[in-house]
Amino acid sequence: MVIWLFLLEICFLTPVYRVFPHSSVGYLKWKYPRIVYKVEEQHPKPIESSRDENGNVTEYTPVDITQPNPNNQEFDCLYLDMNGIVHPCSHPENKPAPETEEEMMREVFIYTERVVNMIRPRKLLMMAIDGVAPRAKMNQQRGRRFRSAQEAKEKEDSRQQHYREMEAQGHTYTDEQKDKRAWDSNAITPGTPFMDLLAQALRYWVARKMNQDDGWKNLQVIISDASVPGEGEHKIMDFIRRQRSQPSHNPNTEHVIYGLDADLIMLALATHEPNFRVLREDVFAQSDKQRKQNKGGRGPPQQPNSDQPAEPNPFIFLDVTTLREYLYFELKLPNMPFGYDLERAIDDWVFMIFFVGNDFLPHLPSLEIREGAIDTLLAIWKRCLPLMGGYLTKHGDVNLKRAQMIMDGLSSSEDEIFRRRKETEDRQDRNAKRRKMEQQKRDVELSNRGSQSTRAPLPSDRNMDASTESSSIGGVEYKSVDIKSNNDLIANRHKMRMANMNAADMLKAQMSGGFEMKSDGQVKQENQRLNETEEDNKRKHPEEDVPEDEQIPGVKVTKAEPEDEEQGEESSTQPSKPKVNPDGTVDQEDTVKLWEPGYRERYYRQKFNIDLSDVEQRRTIVHKYLEGLCWVLKYYYQGCPSWKWYYPYHYAPFAADFENIESLPIKFELGKPFRPFEQLMGVFPAASGVHIPRPFREYMTSHDSPILDFYPEDFNIDMNGKKMVWQAVPLLPFIDEERLTSALKTRYDDLSDDEKRRNERGCETLMISEEHPLYDQICKLYTKRKGNSRIELDLDKADSLAGYAEADADVIPGSTFYSPLSTLEDQPDVVDDRSIAVRYGFPEQTHPHKSTILKSFKGKPKQLSSYDIEKAKNGGDNNNNYRGGGHNQFRGNNSAVPSSRPPRPQFGSARPHRPPPSYIQGRPMGARPPPGQGVFSPSLANGARPRPPPPTMGMGRPRPPPPTGGYRGSYGGYAGAQRPPHGGYRG
Repeated sequence: MVIWLFLLEICFLTPVYRVFPHSSVGYLKWKYPRIVYKVEEQHPKPIESSRDENGNVTEYTPVDITQPNPNNQEFDCLYLDMNGIVHPCSHPENKPAPETEEEMMREVFIYTERVVNMIRPRKLLMMAIDGVAPRAKMNQQRGRRFRSAQEAKEKEDSRQQHYREMEAQGHTYTDEQKDKRAWDSNAITPGTPFMDLLAQALRYWVARKMNQDDGWKNLQVIISDASVPGEGEHKIMDFIRRQRSQPSHNPNTEHVIYGLDADLIMLALATHEPNFRVLREDVFAQSDKQRKQNKGGRGPPQQPNSDQPAEPNPFIFLDVTTLREYLYFELKLPNMPFGYDLERAIDDWVFMIFFVGNDFLPHLPSLEIREGAIDTLLAIWKRCLPLMGGYLTKHGDVNLKRAQMIMDGLSSSEDEIFRRRKETEDRQDRNAKRRKMEQQKRDVELSNRGSQSTRAPLPSDRNMDASTESSSIGGVEYKSVDIKSNNDLIANRHKMRMANMNAADMLKAQMSGGFEMKSDGQVKQENQRLNETEEDNKRKHPEEDVPEDEQIPGVKVTKAEPEDEEQGEESSTQPSKPKVNPDGTVDQEDTVKLWEPGYRERYYRQKFNIDLSDVEQRRTIVHKYLEGLCWVLKYYYQGCPSWKWYYPYHYAPFAADFENIESLPIKFELGKPFRPFEQLMGVFPAASGVHIPRPFREYMTSHDSPILDFYPEDFNIDMNGKKMVWQAVPLLPFIDEERLTSALKTRYDDLSDDEKRRNERGCETLMISEEHPLYDQICKLYTKRKGNSRIELDLDKADSLAGYAEADADVIPGSTFYSPLSTLEDQPDVVDDRSIAVRYGFPEQTHPHKSTILKSFKGKPKQLSSYDIEKAKNGGDNNNNYRGGGHNQFRGNNSAVPSSRPPRPQFGSARPHRPPPSYIQGRPMGARPPPGQGVFSPSLANGARPRPPPPTMGMGRPRPPPPTGGYRGSYGGYAGAQRPPHGGYRG
């Protein structure tokens, strides 16, 4: 008994506190650098004969994707999380935004084609757009959209202020210039007209590619648009799980998924399909290139080549196969009392990642990914695993008795974690102050020399940390209140407004667009750009589709006068007023003070409005949070366990409060997803009401609205101990589903027919070319006058694609597919369409998803050397200049992303070979080569996988006769009729 207690005490010890990247993706790149490598792609070639009078090339030869993949690897299936494409195409960062929504569609086509060209899928392309999300996700969406609308309003106010100032100086502007507003990115939400246009445009574009591009003629394309419930990436994973449960599934299928969400790697691991890669844009490539250019060099500056389009960012692979190899050694423990199961160990690892951050729960106060929370949990898991008697999870279910040991281990370290966090923040603040004073001293010296106009650019390390402490000069003050319970947030809105003033005033400093209001009313333009909206920030940092506290700041804040100090009779009880500084930091006293004794009492009193002695209420909070952890794991492994469940608090409990959790019941009711308009009304602020049908808009603004309290113009934010304003918790009231749906039901009859169609649940679309072997079977669905009969796909002809197909009433094969982009001359109608589309249904899940590798899987040669494994065990890649700066994984070391997969020795080599002399030359003796370059001898390249032979595309099959029957005959009189309003065959 004494020995067991001693071992249990040992398992509660945690590793040394260190500083880590801010996001889970950044952490993986840092610790397991071999999972990242650059994608090789071919670009369109200029046609010399197309030069215009200025000598610029206007036409390019398209990429031939029937040729072997330049990455020396052929891929079967490509899955596109389309929201990761739509966002950067609709409001790009490095070029002017498209003027119209139809022009945005063209940009989506261009970007999507580039991704398809570099991957060249041989069997399947699936494009999934976010549909209605589970209620647990809608809470996060609501906060983001309210903040986005608030930012847009403040940017517009500052823009108009700029026009007034310039007009006062004699400048003139047209009404068109002054009335031009930025496009509202909140339109990228299921149920809006924009999303309906996107669905129509993608079907049109696929039909056009199948008629024009030989590389698409044997490709099956599935489109899951916004009318199909579910997040895009989770619809993709549901498809993979269902295919995987079929006897026809090939476990050696090569999968690639594109997207910006940080959880794609976890989702890929959860499928237990070993051959998986995550594709994403290397968003730091341009900044690295610009930094290198700024360093200067000999010779004249290089001139851009006008023959080539602007060089786009390269793409990188995150190789899940290699990550699994890393995890095999990372998670294997010696002398275990039970057998090692890599698949089960990976599931436990994924589950622990959810503790650190996910889109559905606030993370535990003691877990910050930048502080090494993942390694902390992993160390606890390793020490507790021998005592558990088995793994934490099984096929998506959590063993609560074993999870209790993890919580106990974490709770024993919470006090120390909070103290070390405070020490680190204080040290960073001191360093930031010192750097600021040194910079001010240099500025004064340069000013005294009169050399301000010619001074050199400051080094990149002048950028201050997120925790930089700035002086209060010019800071913006706005009010904060003690955080009450969620019921108080709704019931005492007026009281909170008085304490917090106007949220627009509160946030104006961070989004004022670069103007300073002087005391005399004069407006001074600062040398600062307009702030990015939250969606802009998401595109710039793809890891940002993770919990708010893991995001990287992208706002620059200008100075403004402090507000009045008098805030009414309650001001004396409120925390000190926060100030938003020019670097985006906020000066606010943290009244919880987690590093001081009594923090639990203060935390629950301020965050939940309860006393620590209220054991029953704390137990309820823990129960809901535990439900959330179990919900998230099931969501990733088995699909959505409940469309209705959500965590009803803004904050998480402490690990110390998780006591006797095995006795807490965990049950979920599946329910049904919201309808599209119900979600719009649940996540949109009144400022985005233009995207909502008119009969519902007045619910957002009318004083007679029964749900007016769902749409506050003013809302509190709580810094919650953070430094950056984007890290604040928006304290919005939670939506009461019953009140919302009851109010909307009374207005459904007032919707137009088109609005009613947009509010209905849709299904996936399957599209193929007439060259595809499945074409004849699909055509039979359209030869009956009364179609819509359901057929099961022929697995032999469908490349083992399982599922069901039925006729689409809006499809007339062999006719003209009208373009939904009628204003764009380069998007013509598809005349004599040689593609066909049907409604597609996923196959039934024959058995629950299991965390196992399927039989007949053929393993691949090992990619890691013993050096790679030891480096990962010793803390990862230390050459990437991590200083707690989050998304810095490639800065200062461009070789962190190898140009291609480097040759590697067979597994078991004791040490890597000495780099070739060409690399060593000019390098200090003993200096470490960058990861991915010069690590292994070229003589080891013999172990590389040979290039596979070009695939047989099945071309040249005679064209089948067009289908006959009711649908084609009924279309005969339509040729000269009015074109369909939404494109397609009927509109």
